[in-house]
Amino acid sequence: MFLKFMFKYQRCVVLCLVATFVFGFLVTFWTTYNKRQPHLDAITVDEPFDFDKWREQRQVVHERMNNYQQSEGPNLLDKIKKIAREGRKRTPAEEVSLPLTTDLPDPNYNVHVFYYGWYGNPDKNGKYYHWNHSYLSHWNAKEDKKWPKGSHLPPGDIGSNYYPELGPYSSKDVKVINNHMKQIRMAGIGVLAVSWYPPGDADEQGEPSDNLVPVLLDEAEKYKLKVCLHVEPYKGRNIVNMRINIKYALEKYGNHPAFYKTIHRGKSLPMFYIYDSYNLPSKEWKELLFDNGKSTIRGTPLDAMFIGLVVKKHDLDEMIPAGFDGFYTYFATDGFTFGSSQKNWNYMAQQAKLKNLVFIPSIGPGYNDTRVRAWNDINSRSRSNGNYYKTSFREAANIKPSIISITSFNEWHEGTQIERAMPKEHAGYKYLSYHPNSPDYYLQLTQQLIKKWKSSSNH
Repeated sequence: MFLKFMFKYQRCVVLCLVATFVFGFLVTFWTTYNKRQPHLDAITVDEPFDFDKWREQRQVVHERMNNYQQSEGPNLLDKIKKIAREGRKRTPAEEVSLPLTTDLPDPNYNVHVFYYGWYGNPDKNGKYYHWNHSYLSHWNAKEDKKWPKGSHLPPGDIGSNYYPELGPYSSKDVKVINNHMKQIRMAGIGVLAVSWYPPGDADEQGEPSDNLVPVLLDEAEKYKLKVCLHVEPYKGRNIVNMRINIKYALEKYGNHPAFYKTIHRGKSLPMFYIYDSYNLPSKEWKELLFDNGKSTIRGTPLDAMFIGLVVKKHDLDEMIPAGFDGFYTYFATDGFTFGSSQKNWNYMAQQAKLKNLVFIPSIGPGYNDTRVRAWNDINSRSRSNGNYYKTSFREAANIKPSIISITSFNEWHEGTQIERAMPKEHAGYKYLSYHPNSPDYYLQLTQQLIKKWKSSSNH
């Protein structure tokens, strides 16, 4: 009984001491705080209102309040926000530090970059797409036996000689898309030529991605970028369904502020790049692209600027009979094709001028696709610490084109990307990187090259 009494007595004493301490602390705090505050009665209502004096004294109030907050410690709300930020796992897209939008260069709409939205991962797509790209077979069965088979196993093993700083991302991740737009704007590029398949179609390694276009357009608009479509050779492509698909694209996306349009033939028209355009003969294309064609889009709401692909010299000769408005070369491998060989660009530019066509040369930082075409090292082109890119850009600028295209922002399989990359080793394999330069080296270099081209040619 006595022990219980003593225990209760001691507990009361402790509580009283705590209460006394808290009361004393509050009194001291209030006295100190009150001394630090400006006396607002310094502004009297008996005198005429002096706005300048009021503004000066209000500034004193703010300064003293700021000093008080700094001396007494961070604001509690800031502490809570900081804890929340640090407690949540950040995605790679958030971890990558990029300049503020206000620090980015103006976009140049005469520079286009080929963009791929075909990547997927389990978090956003349920499985990997494209990062697990399979090794492609050689056309010669005897030669094919020498080379590896099967598919890559992300996240450590991907179908690329380089490794993205964002990791094996999903093209559907809005944070990734936003990060990409910021990178593209950082490079000074103005237009994305987005790899496009009609609804329900996709390449063998991917999944349908037409539903990605609205998101790309919305995110591009935030950075004052534009988007055009790079029409892939989807299964069964012909003039009839091409017209249907062009109609679909223009009706769905054509009125978006970020959908790219340019002045051509005195009209503001959208632009379509047509990959592997030579797969259809010119006599079929003319039905769509000639004024008197049976399925013509000329002079209709579907009219647009169509850019065909030149691989062989014959493809160049067919541009006029087919009715194309211009042509591009796509491949970033100098010497690989007639079109991608820079020594031929002067001739091609002359032909374009004679035939009133637009020639859009395609340049890139290098080429290496041996993680998907193991047998194709003969066509690899070393980046040479950016020198290959500089030379390609100079050769393109020399022919004075109205538009230059860049292959690519993120075609990782062929090693043509300018997207940020990081050093990486996995299971004994060391990925190529931009070392000794920074992960954004090719974005910075692109910005410099565009700035130089613009200053010398008014583009």
